[in-house]
Amino acid sequence: MESACFLVGDTWSPGKSGAIFDSCDPATGEVLAVVPDGGYDDIDAAVSAASEALADRRWTGVSPAERAHLLWRVAELIDAQAAEIAELESRDQGQPLALARAVSVAGAAEHFRYFAGWCTKLDGRVPAHSRPAALNYTKRVPVGVCGLITPWNFPLLIAAWKLAPAVACGNTVVLKPAEQTSLTALRLARICQEAGFPPGVVNVVTGGPEAGKALVAHDGVDKVSFTGSTEVGRSIVRASAGNLKRLSLELGGKAASVVTADADLEAAVAGNLRSGMQNSGQVCAASSRFYVARTRYAEFTERLAKAAANVRLGPGLDPATEMGPLVGEAHLSTVDSYVRSGLQQGASLVTGGGRPDGPLARGSFYRPTVFADAADDMRIAREEIFGPVLTVMPFDDLEEVAGRVNDSPYGLAASVWTTNLATAHRLADQIDVGCVRINMVAGIDPAVPWGGMKTSGWGREMGAEAVDDYTEVKSIWIGLEGA
Repeated sequence: MESACFLVGDTWSPGKSGAIFDSCDPATGEVLAVVPDGGYDDIDAAVSAASEALADRRWTGVSPAERAHLLWRVAELIDAQAAEIAELESRDQGQPLALARAVSVAGAAEHFRYFAGWCTKLDGRVPAHSRPAALNYTKRVPVGVCGLITPWNFPLLIAAWKLAPAVACGNTVVLKPAEQTSLTALRLARICQEAGFPPGVVNVVTGGPEAGKALVAHDGVDKVSFTGSTEVGRSIVRASAGNLKRLSLELGGKAASVVTADADLEAAVAGNLRSGMQNSGQVCAASSRFYVARTRYAEFTERLAKAAANVRLGPGLDPATEMGPLVGEAHLSTVDSYVRSGLQQGASLVTGGGRPDGPLARGSFYRPTVFADAADDMRIAREEIFGPVLTVMPFDDLEEVAGRVNDSPYGLAASVWTTNLATAHRLADQIDVGCVRINMVAGIDPAVPWGGMKTSGWGREMGAEAVDDYTEVKSIWIGLEGA
């Protein structure tokens, strides 16, 4: 067990109050590290350090090419330390080591590489205006100090996909990771320091909700980027009103998957199971409610339940593990309460529905769970469970199914499984979500925008759209009369 510190300016600090919390391995309950529980004073110090880095041109004076080099260097250091970082992520969060290596660590490096390329391409333009004897040109400038608040399901990857575009655009940041999974965010801060970022550009303060609230409310913060629950997102909107902060919010989801009568059922079962069980279902875009053509409903449900029952549970570091634990006991209780509600409301439990027996019972493991005979108004079909719980429902014609999918407060992602090209395009057009996946499972790429509609959030992560979110456009007029 180690004692961690967080980074403010160029100083690693145990926190001003001395308050601490434990970071635990959800597979065993073992305490991995003692982490500082930062509060307002720590956030205030970090915001001051970030502001100073902007004010004295320690960062704004760095050329775009130099910024690109720093981001590329971060990617190289992540690659060099990949095995160690993946193990840390697996132990702290619970995800299987293969997922940590291939998605979390590799993805984090790719985000820094992609946004390194943007540093030298933040161009303005010369508008074709109609004012006589005047020139106008625009510039993209940094928003300022950015507060980045990340969740516990993909701690390293989501930190990277916020931090990389923020610093590529010339901003400074205060990163507040989820208290359940702080360790890889702290490692990322050390890597940024090692890469050569000036002091105050990247600050990381660990802590619970109070630290997050302090960051959101701080008048020295110009933008907040948050990934987490819709409920917390609403509170951030209210708290940010003081200085009218810019916000980007990636919030909850309840991704639907439509399986048509002509779908390749083998591919649909395998793909949907992979989507629904990845990271133990702790994915905002995980397929969790299924609308299956009635003629294929019984077969799909049977195949899905059989495949789910055969998923190998285990600690993330075990190479044989296909699904690790939930992030902790509190979240396991929440997931189990949803399963109980499904039974109470009359859904049929086909498989799963509780902890595994044997040695895994001491960890926060939950068996893959499949419900049938559910209705659209049941909690298991409407609310985000964020666990390995899948609900299967039949539909009778394609004209009805898009409306049922859209009858949800969420609008993050959906999937369609069909061999008919016209059906694929029609449903993709009719379903109101930020991302529609046709005959494939969830996937992100640094070049492709990601975000939701409705209560799934505001703004987009990744791609050129992220650059828009982390820059302001400044318009400059020059009078030419008599010049």
